[in-house]
Amino acid sequence: MKQETKPVCIIPARKNSKRIKNKNLLNFGGKPLIAHSITEALKSKIFSRVVVTTDSKQIAKIAIKYGAEVPFIRSKKLSNDTAGIKAVTCDCIKRLKSQNVKYHFIIYATNPLLKTIYLKKAFIKLKKLNYNLLIGVKKFETNPIKAITINKNDLNFKYKKILLKNSQTFNNFYYDDGSFTILETKSYLRRKNFIAKKSTYFLHGENDSLDLNTKEDLVKLRKIFNSRN
Repeated sequence: MKQETKPVCIIPARKNSKRIKNKNLLNFGGKPLIAHSITEALKSKIFSRVVVTTDSKQIAKIAIKYGAEVPFIRSKKLSNDTAGIKAVTCDCIKRLKSQNVKYHFIIYATNPLLKTIYLKKAFIKLKKLNYNLLIGVKKFETNPIKAITINKNDLNFKYKKILLKNSQTFNNFYYDDGSFTILETKSYLRRKNFIAKKSTYFLHGENDSLDLNTKEDLVKLRKIFNSRN
Protein backbone atom coordinates (compact mmCIF):
# COMPACT_ATOMS: atom_id res chain seq x y z
CA MET A 1 0.00 0.00 0.00
CA LYS A 2 1.29 3.43 -0.97
CA GLN A 3 2.09 5.58 2.06
CA GLU A 4 0.10 8.80 2.31
CA THR A 5 2.15 11.98 1.83
CA LYS A 6 2.43 14.08 4.96
CA PRO A 7 0.33 17.28 5.01
CA VAL A 8 1.70 20.59 3.80
CA CYS A 9 1.63 23.51 6.22
CA ILE A 10 0.84 26.97 4.81
CA ILE A 11 1.52 30.08 6.92
CA PRO A 12 0.04 33.27 5.41
CA ALA A 13 1.90 36.43 6.42
CA ARG A 14 1.57 39.68 4.52
CA LYS A 15 3.10 43.06 5.24
CA ASN A 16 1.30 46.33 5.99
CA SER A 17 -0.81 45.23 8.94
CA LYS A 18 -2.79 48.28 10.04
CA ARG A 19 -3.64 48.15 13.75
CA ILE A 20 -0.19 46.92 14.79
CA LYS A 21 2.49 47.85 12.27
CA ASN A 22 4.51 44.92 10.90
CA LYS A 23 3.03 42.63 13.56
CA ASN A 24 4.31 39.46 11.86
CA LEU A 25 7.85 40.62 12.64
CA LEU A 26 7.10 42.03 16.09
CA ASN A 27 9.63 40.99 18.73
CA PHE A 28 7.78 38.52 20.92
CA GLY A 29 9.58 36.41 23.49
CA GLY A 30 12.93 37.20 21.93
CA LYS A 31 12.13 36.35 18.32
CA PRO A 32 9.83 37.56 15.52
CA LEU A 33 6.18 36.71 16.05
CA ILE A 34 5.97 34.55 12.91
CA ALA A 35 8.88 32.43 14.15
CA HIS A 36 6.69 30.89 16.87
CA SER A 37 4.26 29.42 14.33
CA ILE A 38 7.11 28.16 12.15
CA THR A 39 8.92 26.59 15.10
CA GLU A 40 5.85 24.73 16.38
CA ALA A 41 4.97 23.51 12.90
CA LEU A 42 8.46 22.11 12.37
CA LYS A 43 8.58 20.63 15.86
CA SER A 44 5.39 18.66 15.23
CA LYS A 45 7.11 16.58 12.49
CA ILE A 46 3.71 16.00 10.85
CA PHE A 47 4.42 18.11 7.76
CA SER A 48 6.26 17.33 4.56
CA ARG A 49 6.75 21.07 4.02
CA VAL A 50 6.25 24.26 6.03
CA VAL A 51 5.66 27.09 3.56
CA VAL A 52 5.17 30.81 4.19
CA THR A 53 3.17 32.74 1.61
CA THR A 54 4.04 36.43 1.81
CA ASP A 55 4.38 39.59 -0.25
CA SER A 56 7.32 40.79 1.87
CA LYS A 57 10.97 40.02 1.19
CA GLN A 58 11.75 40.89 4.80
CA ILE A 59 9.20 38.38 6.12
CA ALA A 60 10.51 35.84 3.61
CA LYS A 61 14.07 36.28 4.89
CA ILE A 62 13.00 35.80 8.52
CA ALA A 63 10.84 32.78 7.63
CA ILE A 64 13.73 31.07 5.86
CA LYS A 65 16.02 31.81 8.81
CA TYR A 66 13.67 29.89 11.11
CA GLY A 67 13.36 26.91 8.78
CA ALA A 68 10.34 27.57 6.57
CA GLU A 69 10.25 27.55 2.78
CA VAL A 70 9.36 30.66 0.79
CA PRO A 71 9.33 29.40 -2.81
CA PHE A 72 7.60 32.51 -4.20
CA ILE A 73 6.61 36.05 -3.32
CA ARG A 74 2.84 36.50 -3.27
CA SER A 75 1.28 38.79 -5.89
CA LYS A 76 -0.02 42.26 -5.00
CA LYS A 77 -3.51 41.17 -6.05
CA LEU A 78 -3.54 38.61 -3.22
CA SER A 79 -1.89 40.89 -0.66
CA ASN A 80 -4.45 43.65 -0.14
CA ASP A 81 -7.11 44.02 2.57
CA THR A 82 -9.79 42.39 0.43
CA ALA A 83 -7.86 39.23 -0.44
CA GLY A 84 -9.57 36.29 1.26
CA ILE A 85 -7.73 33.43 2.92
CA LYS A 86 -9.22 30.89 0.50
CA ALA A 87 -7.86 32.69 -2.55
CA VAL A 88 -4.44 33.01 -0.87
CA THR A 89 -4.21 29.34 0.11
CA CYS A 90 -5.57 28.03 -3.20
CA ASP A 91 -2.94 30.12 -4.97
CA CYS A 92 -0.25 28.66 -2.73
CA ILE A 93 -1.40 25.05 -3.26
CA LYS A 94 -1.40 25.51 -7.03
CA ARG A 95 2.04 27.15 -7.03
CA LEU A 96 3.41 24.29 -4.89
CA LYS A 97 1.68 21.75 -7.15
CA SER A 98 0.50 20.02 -3.99
CA GLN A 99 -3.09 19.45 -5.16
CA ASN A 100 -2.67 15.70 -4.68
CA VAL A 101 -1.51 15.97 -1.08
CA LYS A 102 -4.55 14.81 0.91
CA TYR A 103 -4.39 17.44 3.67
CA HIS A 104 -3.11 20.98 4.08
CA PHE A 105 -2.88 22.97 7.30
CA ILE A 106 -3.26 26.74 7.49
CA ILE A 107 -1.38 28.03 10.52
CA TYR A 108 -1.68 31.72 11.27
CA ALA A 109 1.42 33.77 12.03
CA THR A 110 -0.07 35.90 14.81
CA ASN A 111 -1.07 33.31 17.40
CA PRO A 112 2.14 32.53 19.34
CA LEU A 113 0.39 30.35 21.95
CA LEU A 114 0.10 27.54 19.38
CA LYS A 115 1.42 24.19 20.58
CA THR A 116 2.42 21.07 18.66
CA ILE A 117 0.11 18.90 20.75
CA TYR A 118 -2.94 20.89 19.57
CA LEU A 119 -1.99 20.30 15.93
CA LYS A 120 -1.56 16.57 16.48
CA LYS A 121 -4.80 16.10 18.40
CA ALA A 122 -6.77 18.12 15.85
CA PHE A 123 -5.34 16.12 12.95
CA ILE A 124 -6.23 12.82 14.64
CA LYS A 125 -9.79 14.07 15.18
CA LEU A 126 -10.28 15.18 11.56
CA LYS A 127 -9.03 11.88 10.15
CA LYS A 128 -11.08 9.83 12.61
CA LEU A 129 -14.28 11.68 11.65
CA ASN A 130 -13.30 11.69 7.97
CA TYR A 131 -14.45 15.31 7.71
CA ASN A 132 -13.32 17.88 5.14
CA LEU A 133 -12.45 20.82 7.39
CA LEU A 134 -11.38 21.52 10.97
CA ILE A 135 -11.08 24.97 12.54
CA GLY A 136 -9.50 25.96 15.84
CA VAL A 137 -12.15 27.65 17.99
CA LYS A 138 -12.73 29.24 21.39
CA LYS A 139 -15.88 29.81 23.40
CA PHE A 140 -17.17 33.38 23.71
CA GLU A 141 -16.52 34.68 27.22
CA THR A 142 -19.79 36.62 27.07
CA ASN A 143 -22.71 35.01 25.28
CA PRO A 144 -23.63 37.03 22.14
CA ILE A 145 -27.30 36.62 23.07
CA LYS A 146 -26.62 39.41 25.58
CA ALA A 147 -25.62 41.74 22.72
CA ILE A 148 -26.78 45.36 22.91
CA THR A 149 -26.77 47.97 20.17
CA ILE A 150 -26.71 51.70 20.90
CA ASN A 151 -28.56 54.38 18.93
CA LYS A 152 -27.77 57.83 20.32
CA ASN A 153 -29.06 57.56 23.90
CA ASP A 154 -31.12 54.42 23.39
CA LEU A 155 -30.20 50.84 24.18
CA ASN A 156 -31.53 48.03 22.03
CA PHE A 157 -31.31 44.49 23.37
CA LYS A 158 -30.76 42.47 20.25
CA TYR A 159 -32.29 39.23 21.52
CA LYS A 160 -34.62 40.49 24.26
CA LYS A 161 -37.17 37.67 23.88
CA ILE A 162 -34.46 35.08 24.50
CA LEU A 163 -33.04 37.09 27.40
CA LEU A 164 -36.30 36.62 29.30
CA LYS A 165 -35.50 32.91 29.52
CA ASN A 166 -33.22 31.36 32.12
CA SER A 167 -29.61 32.02 31.06
CA GLN A 168 -28.77 28.35 31.70
CA THR A 169 -30.87 27.46 28.64
CA PHE A 170 -28.75 29.59 26.28
CA ASN A 171 -26.74 27.77 23.66
CA ASN A 172 -22.98 28.24 23.80
CA PHE A 173 -21.38 30.23 21.00
CA TYR A 174 -17.86 29.77 19.61
CA TYR A 175 -15.63 31.66 17.20
CA ASP A 176 -12.72 31.01 14.85
CA ASP A 177 -9.76 31.90 17.07
CA GLY A 178 -7.23 32.56 14.31
CA SER A 179 -5.00 29.63 15.27
CA PHE A 180 -5.13 26.98 12.55
CA THR A 181 -7.33 25.22 10.02
CA ILE A 182 -6.96 21.74 8.54
CA LEU A 183 -8.46 21.07 5.15
CA GLU A 184 -9.00 18.08 2.91
CA THR A 185 -7.37 19.38 -0.23
CA LYS A 186 -9.51 18.18 -3.13
CA SER A 187 -12.84 19.23 -1.64
CA TYR A 188 -11.33 22.58 -0.59
CA LEU A 189 -10.13 23.37 -4.10
CA ARG A 190 -13.40 22.19 -5.62
CA ARG A 191 -15.91 24.19 -3.58
CA LYS A 192 -16.47 27.95 -3.72
CA ASN A 193 -16.86 28.49 0.01
CA PHE A 194 -14.22 28.21 2.71
CA ILE A 195 -16.50 26.20 5.00
CA ALA A 196 -17.36 22.60 4.09
CA LYS A 197 -20.59 20.76 4.86
CA LYS A 198 -18.59 18.30 6.95
CA SER A 199 -16.72 20.78 9.16
CA THR A 200 -15.55 20.18 12.71
CA TYR A 201 -13.54 21.98 15.37
CA PHE A 202 -10.69 21.84 17.85
CA LEU A 203 -11.63 23.63 21.06
CA HIS A 204 -8.88 25.70 22.69
CA GLY A 205 -8.93 26.68 26.34
CA GLU A 206 -8.95 30.33 27.38
CA ASN A 207 -5.15 30.65 27.53
CA ASP A 208 -4.33 28.16 24.75
CA SER A 209 -4.89 30.55 21.87
CA LEU A 210 -5.09 34.28 21.18
CA ASP A 211 -4.88 35.96 17.80
CA LEU A 212 -2.99 39.26 17.91
CA ASN A 213 -5.06 42.12 16.51
CA THR A 214 -4.85 44.97 19.02
CA LYS A 215 -2.45 46.45 21.55
CA GLU A 216 -4.69 45.04 24.28
CA ASP A 217 -4.24 41.58 22.76
CA LEU A 218 -0.47 42.07 22.86
CA VAL A 219 -0.51 42.89 26.58
CA LYS A 220 -2.60 39.80 27.30
CA LEU A 221 -0.47 37.59 25.05
CA ARG A 222 2.76 38.62 26.74
CA LYS A 223 1.25 37.98 30.17
CA ILE A 224 0.12 34.45 29.21
CA PHE A 225 3.36 33.69 27.36
CA ASN A 226 5.54 34.83 30.26
CA SER A 227 3.51 32.80 32.77
CA ARG A 228 4.02 29.70 30.62
CA ASN A 229 7.75 30.21 30.46
